[in-house]
Amino acid sequence: MRNVDDILALMGGAEATATRLGIGTEAVRKWRQARQIPAKHWPAILAATGLALADLPQAAEPQPAPRKTRPESPMTETTTPPEGESMVRAPAGATAALVLADGTVFWGRGFGAQRTTVAEICFNTAMTGYQEVLTDPSYAGQTICFTFPHIGNVGANPEDLEAATPVARGLIVKQDVTEPSNYRATRHLDDWLKSHDVPGIAGIDTRALTVRIRDGGPPNGVLAYPADGTFDIAALTAQAAAWPGLEGMDLAKEVTTRQSYQWTETEWRWGEGFGTQAAPRVKVVAVDYGAKRNILRCLAAAGCAVTVVPAGATAEDILSHQPDGVFLSNGPGDPAATGAYAVPAIQGVLASGVPIFGICLGHQLLALALGARTYKLDRGHRGANQPVQDLRTGKVEITSQNHGFAVDEASLPEGVSVTHRSLFDGTNEGIASSRMPAFSVQYHPEASPGPTDSHYLFGRFVEMIEAKKADGPMTAGPSGPQV
Repeated sequence: MRNVDDILALMGGAEATATRLGIGTEAVRKWRQARQIPAKHWPAILAATGLALADLPQAAEPQPAPRKTRPESPMTETTTPPEGESMVRAPAGATAALVLADGTVFWGRGFGAQRTTVAEICFNTAMTGYQEVLTDPSYAGQTICFTFPHIGNVGANPEDLEAATPVARGLIVKQDVTEPSNYRATRHLDDWLKSHDVPGIAGIDTRALTVRIRDGGPPNGVLAYPADGTFDIAALTAQAAAWPGLEGMDLAKEVTTRQSYQWTETEWRWGEGFGTQAAPRVKVVAVDYGAKRNILRCLAAAGCAVTVVPAGATAEDILSHQPDGVFLSNGPGDPAATGAYAVPAIQGVLASGVPIFGICLGHQLLALALGARTYKLDRGHRGANQPVQDLRTGKVEITSQNHGFAVDEASLPEGVSVTHRSLFDGTNEGIASSRMPAFSVQYHPEASPGPTDSHYLFGRFVEMIEAKKADGPMTAGPSGPQV
């Protein structure tokens, strides 16, 4: 059996291994620390090195079957039952379970819809805005663990929605959901989740789960809240292990609009509600890969007449609306998969010279269209406290983020520069082309953790459009086109 250092040497070193597998060097460091390599990377390593499965750490010696333990309370982690004990009655007080692909079971108390869902398990560090998070289309295919313990205490209302219905597959929280205590609440979060067929689990150790995700990456998992209170743990574990995961999955086609429509609603103001854009200055086509409503509101508030088109719109479809600018929205899934149809459309718009602005998935797709590559992050960025520096001005923005993939800066072609960088882990947060009027950011400037640190980007987009319309000079600075 080879040790981790032997295998890294065969792969060409830690950095080469990280690049080949599409992970961070920090993950490789943790392999050395743990003296083992996660099983999900074994196929790629075996293919690259020619080793046998028995050569890998932890693959040579079979581990004894874990014993089923009975937790003292639902807020306990257990493992799969011994062979032959598949159907399990939940521990006292527990009515739901989160079962991970490796057989780990977190027992808890169910709420929301009584059903079973399988998804990638991720965590979000935001302290507020849980309703916006649950309805963000970028969470398609994911179950969300909130690190903040008090989720649900402001209830739910019809205004704090980023889409008509929640797309997250499930909700994981520490404390039981309480009665709402906010004047804007119109219903209990539990009732709202039931109405949208979304299950939840409370009472588990969310810190322990978050540490697992932080150290080992987001696992596949099944959130089970059965009406009869029985659990086939072996079957649930197999279901989680068999789920293919988000890498290579195109989810934009599942959350996009089915037809084009006009958007005029502007941002919400206290005491006034949402406004209406009645005198737009420019025409923008927004390509909906899973667009959040507040992004569209910010575009309208910045002076845009917004036409939203489906993710599968071609360059001809987009340009037929005679836009002054094109916006590429956020969305879920693997950008490389969505790029199969989105990249040719974006390249067609780039060739036309129409200014482009992208956010999140739109940022990644623009990078692909310009010739760069993307990769899956070890754990992703999800929260409302992520520091990002604008390299052009030097200013630091506190941003809201939700993404599991990133742009590989080393793959950026000549003429495309880095404009923003994460101060959390140094990953790319923005690019701009010096040859074409196009720029994008990885984070969500329409959200307000700063609270308005990043709203300038919508103004920058409109200024670029107006400069292009006036055929004014556009010079290339160190961070891309300056207007």
